[in-house]
This record gives sequence, structure tokens and C-alpha cells, in this order.
Amino acid sequence: MQSKDIRKERKLNIYNALIKSSLSYGSETWRLTENNKRRVEATEMDALRRSSRISRKERIRNVTVRQQIGLEEPIIKEIEQNQFTWYTHVQRMAEGRLPKIALKWMPKQKRA
Repeated sequence: MQSKDIRKERKLNIYNALIKSSLSYGSETWRLTENNKRRVEATEMDALRRSSRISRKERIRNVTVRQQIGLEEPIIKEIEQNQFTWYTHVQRMAEGRLPKIALKWMPKQKRA
């Protein structure tokens, strides 16, 4: 992906097929904390910067890198949308289904 011979459109296709799908695999059930958001975004930007051959030392903002590649929104927005879709799907399930039971489960006591 760092090659100059690969066109920008092809790099975007590779990003969507490999990087984005790997980063968001199973994300519907993640607990998305600020720390997790930061890590996912850092990994995403590392892949985008490498494919664009832009170093962090050049001090180019992430928004500018995204615009150069042709991405509008970060992957976090898509993960949050997938989580909302999964949540509404589970809410429509019958009460006895395991995903709904797991979603509503609350621990009885605090950790020791």
C-alpha cells in the first residue's frame, strides 16, 4: 500500500476491504470507551498515513489526510452506527433469546 505505483482509488478499495473490516470485526458488541476509540482511530490513521506516504513528522492533520484519501468520516462513526443497529436488532428479539438476556444482564456484586 505504500507504493507510488498504486492509484489512490485502489488504495481506498484495499483500505475498505482489509483494514476497515479488520478494525471493525465484532465491534457491534464492544464496550466503546474513550481509550478504545483512541486506539482504533490511531490504528486507522496509521494505515491511512502509511498508504499516503505521510509521516507524523510532517505534522499534517488527520482531517487533511482523510480529505486527501477521500474519506469523509472516521471508522468510529461506522462502529457506533453498527452498534446501534445491533442494539435495535436485539431489542426486537423475544425475551428468552440469549443475546437479549446477555444484553440486560447485570452483575450481582462488585468485583473483589
